[in-house]
Formats: sequence, structure tokens, C-alpha cells
Amino acid sequence: MRWIVLAATHGVMLAAGFALGIYLLPIITAPPSPDQAMLEESARSALYTAEFRRDLKGSDFLHWGEGTVSVSADRIAHRGSLAPGPDYKLYLVPEFIEDEEQFDAVRNSAIRLGDIKTFDGFLVDVPPNVDIEAYTTVLVWCETFGEFISAARYS
Repeated sequence: MRWIVLAATHGVMLAAGFALGIYLLPIITAPPSPDQAMLEESARSALYTAEFRRDLKGSDFLHWGEGTVSVSADRIAHRGSLAPGPDYKLYLVPEFIEDEEQFDAVRNSAIRLGDIKTFDGFLVDVPPNVDIEAYTTVLVWCETFGEFISAARYS
């Protein structure tokens, strides 16, 4: 009986440590966030702005974003915070999305712009062949776990 209890408690602690490692590793290994001057400069040249909000249908206490998104023809800048996590990707989507199911339905019409590796603001370049006018929404997606993080409709 003692061995069963020891195995169970050690197994629970191993699982908790693994989960904590998955959560903390992106925070520990994240590069420095862009400085505020760079983010503000990008915001000044933006054609559109939008807001990430925590109250979206697909957001929860582990998957959220908040702050201002500035969209220009060559760069997308975010001034705010994202819940830390691994393998975040930035997409442009032709319609507003607020959960995993909606994104799965339109994923073929979305375009992935690049990686997000910082959680207190980010800058992602828009490739020259991407027309931001063909889309309406900026979306942050966790590729590894297929999790919706946040989205913002720009105008």
C-alpha cells in the first residue's frame, strides 16, 4: 500500500512539474520585448488600430490578450500583454474570430505572418506580398496546442 501511495504522489508531482515547465519555459526563454519607442513609432504609422480584449468567447485565464494593435502595410505592432505560452503565431483573418472552432472553419483563408516570442508587446513584419486590406482581423494562435489566444478586428 505504501508503494502505491508513493507512486501516486510522485506521479502527481511529476505531472505538476511538467505542466509548470510548459507554462514557464516560454517566459524564461523569451527575448526582450520591443521597447516602447519602437512600438509607438509603429503605432504612429499605422493605417488601422484594434484592441485585444480578455472577454472573448475563446479566451480564458490561461489564454488571453489585451492592449492596442496597430496595423500598417509593412508591420503589426502590439502594445499590451499576452498570456505567456509556447509557439504563438500571428495570423490575418478575413472575418472576426473569437474561438478555436471559428478559426478552424476559416483557417484556409487566413494567412500566417510570423512568430510571436514576446508577451509584453510585439512587432511582426507583414510580407510585401500580403494585402492587409484583404483581411479584417489580427489573431494570435498557439500552434502547438491549437489554442485561441486573442483576436482584434481592425478598422
